[in-house]
Amino acid sequence: MSTTIETSATSLLRFATAGSVDDGKSTLVGRLLHDSKSVLADQLEAVERVSLGRGQEAPDLALLTDGLRAEREQGITIDVAYRYFATPRRRFILADTPGHVQYTRNMVTGASTAELAVVLVDARNGVVEQTRRHAAVAALLRVPHVVLAVNKMDLVDYAEPVFAAIAEEFSAYAASLGVKDVLAVPISALAGDNVVEPSAHMDWYGGPTLLEHLETVPVGSDPSREPARFPVQYVIRPQTEEHPDYRGYAGQLASGVLRVGDAVTVLPSGLTTTVAGIDALGRESDIAWAPQSVTVRLADDLDISRGDLIAAGAAPVPTKDIVATVSHLNERPLRAGDKVLLKHTTRTVRALVKEISYRIDIDTLQRRSGAEGLNVNDIGHVKLRTAEPLALDDYTDNRRTGSFLLIDPADGTTLTAGMAGEAFEAVHGDDAPGASEEEDWV
Repeated sequence: MSTTIETSATSLLRFATAGSVDDGKSTLVGRLLHDSKSVLADQLEAVERVSLGRGQEAPDLALLTDGLRAEREQGITIDVAYRYFATPRRRFILADTPGHVQYTRNMVTGASTAELAVVLVDARNGVVEQTRRHAAVAALLRVPHVVLAVNKMDLVDYAEPVFAAIAEEFSAYAASLGVKDVLAVPISALAGDNVVEPSAHMDWYGGPTLLEHLETVPVGSDPSREPARFPVQYVIRPQTEEHPDYRGYAGQLASGVLRVGDAVTVLPSGLTTTVAGIDALGRESDIAWAPQSVTVRLADDLDISRGDLIAAGAAPVPTKDIVATVSHLNERPLRAGDKVLLKHTTRTVRALVKEISYRIDIDTLQRRSGAEGLNVNDIGHVKLRTAEPLALDDYTDNRRTGSFLLIDPADGTTLTAGMAGEAFEAVHGDDAPGASEEEDWV
């Protein structure tokens, strides 16, 4: 039996890259992969062949990640590209997000699970509108760490005052958004300065290279400090001669730690019991921690099915009335009165969009009230009414159990990503919807 929380020899960091068009993001990602020796030999040979064919002496590292550009030229829908690489110190999942303003929704997708965001700027242009937009999205999604990569320092003669002015402006803006951890790094992705190896041209910079920071930034949080949340995905009843009375609840622990003997509450029913056993990878254990996938056995036979939430510690109060900050992802507008499906963890229920309170102007961070609806890439505040009670945490407290999706009931298309509570401001007013007459939908 395992009695302690085990740690991997090399931890995992999920991070997202964002930047305006032509700021050099493709070259940066290519340089990061190349200099960390994460590029296969045949890939590098192909890039070198194409570069030589164009008359370039050095390989164009942007070609390692320019698949999205080719897709855009062919009129194919742009999506987030995920890349995987590792160093001896850490494993990485990189979400490479497009830079165009019309693909802001893709930045939301890529950053939704990220623990760090790399925001790229061109040293010649400094902080621009898209830079502020990406910083605001990172703050909205509660990405805990942000890196400002000031690129193309070689084109401003590696001037420290240029870097210092950009870093100061961005840090002040990020602080106004509530971002607590910001590191600015002067780089040249084309020349390789401060990406993986320290720069010989910027001895005035005493901080880490980009890769050094990615390898050492704190990852995750202590699960023991978070309340346990276990969404039930599947009920296991083998009914074999060996285990005639076995009843287990399988799923992935969204947050916190569960131990045998813990008192738990099943939501939304509110029934209480204790954890009788935990099965992980075919073996019994007396502890499980996020994000492990396990089977939980309870001391009592309760009416539990897929979509129920097993919670230890302070449990959220189930409700049918939800206020949320949302990012609209679909070309079809979201309007008050729309009937949708709401997917929260493993539970999907019918819901009604009762009100679109306001739209957030990401450029100025101002509320724009009176919005008739939300269009693609819009971020706003909505009030929803669900047919069944849901146990949502506030997104500012728990990114996993405070998030949800709105889905088109007609064809299953994802419409909107939601963050329960006042995720943008972390200010909770009296926004609960009144007990008006329910629509037939809910």
